[in-house]
Amino acid sequence: MSSYVTYPLLLAVKSVARLFYRIDVDWVAPPPADPWPGIRVIAILNHTSLYEPLLAGGVPNRLLREIATRGVVPVAEKTLNRPIVGKFFGLVAPDVVPVTRQRDSSWQELVERIGPRSLVIIAPEGRMKRTTGLDAEGNPMTVRGGIADVLRGIPAGDMLLAYSGGLHHVQAPGELLPRVFKRIAMRLELVDIASYREELLARNGRHGFKRAVIQDLEARRDLHCGEIAARAA
Repeated sequence: MSSYVTYPLLLAVKSVARLFYRIDVDWVAPPPADPWPGIRVIAILNHTSLYEPLLAGGVPNRLLREIATRGVVPVAEKTLNRPIVGKFFGLVAPDVVPVTRQRDSSWQELVERIGPRSLVIIAPEGRMKRTTGLDAEGNPMTVRGGIADVLRGIPAGDMLLAYSGGLHHVQAPGELLPRVFKRIAMRLELVDIASYREELLARNGRHGFKRAVIQDLEARRDLHCGEIAARAA
């Protein structure tokens, strides 16, 4: 999809977010003076709603332009098959890859589509949290191993971890219309991919790498998303 379509769409989403919601964005730790140029992966943790594109309200236009130019986004096949929602998500990046929830060829196709300049945007949990705090099958929300496959394929650059405070108060799965004038909270953390991968490999070995990534991201999610929830209480 051409950036001439995607970039204006992302700007429009950002404008809507800033017009109708209170955007609360901060960093977990002080970032570098310019944290944006080296980002190769954006991982959204605490996946709760199809309205998470509203998180675009908390990032600079230059990052949205990078997404529109070199973004690779896995989107659930069943979401892309929806008549209106699917059209929208098909336009959020130049390379939107339909994936299933199975470890099948669709995921391998995503990994193979990651090029030397790609910017991958992914929700590592792979499915949305329901209002019960569990997924649609009634299971705890865990990080899936696909994020480790992505990190293996990117030799250098930064991973931006975007910890969402959750959007059930805006729109929960199964609800049709969103609520407006709510607070949308997000905390950001920048991780050097090469150092992160080397550290986990040194401690856990090649065979334990995927499990280590899962455990680390779940721990970070629980800590930082929990802090957001505590502030809102």
